[in-house]
Amino acid sequence: MPKSKLVTIFGGSGFLGRYIARRMAKDGWRVRVACRHPNDAIFVRTYGVVGQVEPVFCNIRDDESVRHVTMGANAVVNCIGVLAEAGRNTFDAVQAEGAARVARMASQENVGALVQISAIGADSGSKSEYARTKAAGEEAVLEAFPGAIILRPSIIYGHEDQFFNRFAQMTRLGPILPVVGASTKFQPVYVDDVAHAACKGVKGEAAPGIYELGGPDVNTFRELMSYMLEVIARRRLILNIPFPIAYLMGFGFDMANKASFGLLPAQITRDQVQNLKVDNVVADGAKGFSDLGIEPISMEAVLPDYLWRFRPSGQYFAIKKSAESLKPR
Repeated sequence: MPKSKLVTIFGGSGFLGRYIARRMAKDGWRVRVACRHPNDAIFVRTYGVVGQVEPVFCNIRDDESVRHVTMGANAVVNCIGVLAEAGRNTFDAVQAEGAARVARMASQENVGALVQISAIGADSGSKSEYARTKAAGEEAVLEAFPGAIILRPSIIYGHEDQFFNRFAQMTRLGPILPVVGASTKFQPVYVDDVAHAACKGVKGEAAPGIYELGGPDVNTFRELMSYMLEVIARRRLILNIPFPIAYLMGFGFDMANKASFGLLPAQITRDQVQNLKVDNVVADGAKGFSDLGIEPISMEAVLPDYLWRFRPSGQYFAIKKSAESLKPR
């Protein structure tokens, strides 16, 4: 009986990576989950039968570490990225040099397919270092592995996200919900739809190139927060923080983070403020879900499934609302 194919997923225990791992295991592939803390990623083993999905140690900043987990793989997916720098995990080290290293090793090990997860807004001319290093990573990947597939998702949401969950948590702290860039447009995309696109790339069901992935709806930041408040049945004042003030806040948080050697995480950074100045939507004429034969799901079908816990009565909210109609008038 022929041995099943093997895919190595860098960052396979992370938010997006675990969905890709689950899909690939379901399709019968062996899955190697490359991550910094494999002991914390034991849960991925439950995605398949015994021995099918295995977490392994990898440091994306080290050539031999990357080569070791790439050897013998039929395909590679790189999901590793950082939203804020921490210690040696700088934007350049992870998103530019790290992506280049993965592609170079994949080419040297004769891997059949490479999928690189980038982001909408990747731009070598951006004022944001996050966006510039994403673009540098894409360029390095295509140079080392011309047949690579690059996926640029908008903001990804899902049960474990750090977007809607974070802001929903903030509504518990007071009557005001502060946001930066209330008028900036986003095209949120469901995590499993992005995973589906990545799996098509792994299995050779997508042509090489760059794909921009956005959900069916385009909304401003303020509109997204308004809908989230509707889902969790809370009333809050959405307060837009002007960019100059947000930049000063980011500077303060950045300095506090450095002074504490990373012990005080920055709530928002100057680089994130720069990113929030630019709309995060699929560009006109860009290849996307339709070219992959995927119909993205809407937020309305997903958000209530995991934001219910932020409602005033949590899981009992619907029961209490129903009971109110039974009270005598």
